[in-house]
Amino acid sequence: MDKHSKIYVAGHNGMVGSAIVRKLKQEGFTNILTAASKALNLVNQAETNAWFETNQPDYVFVAAAKVGGIQANNIYRADFLYENLMIESNTIHAAFKYHVKKLLFLGSTCIYPKMAPQPLKESYLLSGYLEETNEPYAIAKIAGIKLCESYKRQYGCNFISAMPTNLYGPNDNYDLNNSHVLPALIRKFHEAKINNATEVVMWGSGSPFREFLHADDLADALFFLMQHYNGEEFVNCGSGEEITIKDLALLIKEIVGFEGQIVHDTTKPDGTPRKLTDVTKLHELGWKHSTELREGITAVYKEFAENYEAIVSTYKA
Repeated sequence: MDKHSKIYVAGHNGMVGSAIVRKLKQEGFTNILTAASKALNLVNQAETNAWFETNQPDYVFVAAAKVGGIQANNIYRADFLYENLMIESNTIHAAFKYHVKKLLFLGSTCIYPKMAPQPLKESYLLSGYLEETNEPYAIAKIAGIKLCESYKRQYGCNFISAMPTNLYGPNDNYDLNNSHVLPALIRKFHEAKINNATEVVMWGSGSPFREFLHADDLADALFFLMQHYNGEEFVNCGSGEEITIKDLALLIKEIVGFEGQIVHDTTKPDGTPRKLTDVTKLHELGWKHSTELREGITAVYKEFAENYEAIVSTYKA
């Protein structure tokens, strides 16, 4: 990529897309193409093709997706499967049709079997049953990986895929109905603190392990892969470090300064017991994360607390 290349970031308003845009700007790229969902509905093939024909991007980052936590994934199963299949199919096919030089598709580590050996190696894909609660989303993401792989094999397209671990950072989703665990806990502890509550209820036992990567670190990894990786197999993107949900809650509680108790609602599902990515491949390519968890959460919480009213006003919960 040169500094004048036309680079389309699909999903630029989301946490990952906005981090990619920030990274590109930091690196001096001046021709970044974006389109809000109201202006371009990627679920619609005709709209997607028309946009690609008009704008002719050289490079594409596919960070657009319908996303949510355990509850949202489990309730809106058809929506998650259909919309994600359409977004990736339309975008990847348009990239092929209009001769994009290189495309990077963003998946998710939920693609791995629920009981896969740990840490999760790229080779474990399709080696067992998926976690039931987010199976539709995972199937859609697997389809995206296979689309990139198949366009590469059949047509020689330079389409690659990266699998991020659990992410957090600016522009995260703090809607308690469908957010992921880390932003949900930040909001719960903050609201408990400002309301002088005596306890915070968190879902599940707290025993599952999770890995987290700051969105800016992911954007740095994706920029690196776009420049240096052209392989057929997808690449895990993570920190290679894990923490239990209980210890994550205690860490966030400390950072927020909440003095009450944590109560576990064990009627709610835990999800996959462990999801640690094997990042050997990424490390061997020459990239490693730089933001440690305490440092990252502290920065994210500071931004959330300073903009609390504006952030929560966008959600019903």
